Amino acid sequence: MQMRAIHFYSEGFKLDGTIYLPDDYKPGEKRPAIIPNSGYQGFNEFYPRLFAKNLTAAGYVCLGFDYRGFAESEGERGRVILDEQVEDIKNAITYLQIQEEVDPDRIGLIGWGMGASNVVRVAAADKRVKAVAALNGFFNGERWLRSIHSYVDWHNILKMIEEDRIRRVTTGKSQLADPFIHYPLDPATDDYVQKELAVLAPFGKQTQLQFTESIATMNAEKVVADISPRPLFVAHGKDNLLHPLDESLSLYEAAKEPKQFYLIDGKHNDFMYHDHPVFRDLVAQLTAFFQKHLG
Repeated sequence: MQMRAIHFYSEGFKLDGTIYLPDDYKPGEKRPAIIPNSGYQGFNEFYPRLFAKNLTAAGYVCLGFDYRGFAESEGERGRVILDEQVEDIKNAITYLQIQEEVDPDRIGLIGWGMGASNVVRVAAADKRVKAVAALNGFFNGERWLRSIHSYVDWHNILKMIEEDRIRRVTTGKSQLADPFIHYPLDPATDDYVQKELAVLAPFGKQTQLQFTESIATMNAEKVVADISPRPLFVAHGKDNLLHPLDESLSLYEAAKEPKQFYLIDGKHNDFMYHDHPVFRDLVAQLTAFFQKHLG
């Protein structure tokens, strides 16, 4: 895999990224391209690069980048707003379309974890996306938050959201808090995070409480039908305790054809290693999907 450091601008913020090229790319070729997108607290150097390593081997150009406010990308630290990440992805598409190696009419998206709802919403609104894959996500933010918190905790969260909304309009600032205060990790995911992600310098910084409100108001399931007649691939770990399997099943039911569902024989990210057989199976499914619909 060949790598080229790049940057582009999203609503005035300079975002850092990488163009990933197949080793057999020849100058003058126009290849189909895919943007793999991170989930919560994710970075280009991790899952986007992992997917790119495999997708470039199948012949695709890939673009990985860091959302505003993450890693070396510009933007307010600790500000994580899903609508803004959606805009970052749309601007990444524009940048990818003008690269000399890319066929601008054959661009696909992958979204991992929280990024899965992002790519569904982008694809529903942006006809430039010709195929989209949503992996291990949640797609109705309020439903997901209520499912992982007790009744009492949910009402406390609503109170905190309202208090923070008042704080923002009276002081101009959202309160910073532990990034997982309302996004609790299940034991298996936490174990993986501590071993693989927590060692990365940009990971785990305090996050504004406005992030919780941006989750609560997100509903990708409401717009997923708008992706049709372009194809949607949905995959979910059968033992995922961070984002319940029902989230992807509900999204799939709301989507129109053409659509494909794949049940991953794993949890949330316990299998996310290049040589893990479950990851290899997922990559094979993704590659077949994109080859069918992007060429």
